Amino acid sequence: MKLEMDEVEFVAETSLTIRGPRRRTTVPKELVDRLALKDGDRIRWVLFHDGRAMVLKVKPARRGG
Repeated sequence: MKLEMDEVEFVAETSLTIRGPRRRTTVPKELVDRLALKDGDRIRWVLFHDGRAMVLKVKPARRGG
């Protein structure tokens, strides 16, 4: 995978745990802090044809008007 390093702020690696139908991964503390993730927040996984994956914080839907 080719990265444009001037666009990269942080790189980390974590383990994936697969047991039965549940798949879990740990989000690095640095990303939790920088993205201000809280319990119950949603993240979106995007998989590209070349095998790259992207994780995005999902912005909450606006309520009311």
